[in-house]
Amino acid sequence: MKLKHTAGVLALALFTLSGTSAIAAEMPVAQQEASVTSELTVNINTADEETLADLLNGIGEARARAIIEYREANGPFRSAADLEAVSGVGERIVERNLAVIRVQ
Repeated sequence: MKLKHTAGVLALALFTLSGTSAIAAEMPVAQQEASVTSELTVNINTADEETLADLLNGIGEARARAIIEYREANGPFRSAADLEAVSGVGERIVERNLAVIRVQ
């Protein structure tokens, strides 16, 4: 399942970068912002469970769900380091993902 989604994300990135936005136009704006930018980053404040699990190293479906539950209960993350407050997400996971995490 992850491989199929990742392939879809990469295809969307290629279409977006090449100027073809037909696929992107069909996606909800929040999902577009959450899933792909030109550098394949992920906004941890808007991304869905599948996107978090696919694009963050060391984050599976359970941790992705915990991230979403945490932000729903506590508000948006202000920095990548704030992820360490989520059960199961430690400093090493945050460090491994600094290059792809966005908060805005």
